[in-house]
Amino acid sequence: MNAYIAVFLVAGACFGLGTFSSRHLFSEGPQRIDDSMQTSSLAGRVFWTMVCTFLWPIMIITGVNTAWVLAKRKRKFLQKP
Repeated sequence: MNAYIAVFLVAGACFGLGTFSSRHLFSEGPQRIDDSMQTSSLAGRVFWTMVCTFLWPIMIITGVNTAWVLAKRKRKFLQKP
């Protein structure tokens, strides 16, 4: 059982480190990077990694939702005459 927990936490930490630069896409909706709160790079990276370590399955779901919303918005924009 401990191996499963360790793999879950390591996967979450890797997800957090890998998605730090696009963390605005994993919020409650697509926001511009400029609108998000800016912190120091190290503090922001540590906080994002800690959040993703425990919540990475939820973050993946919100990322998929944001990608779907952005794709729908792009289709709507491209269909305008």
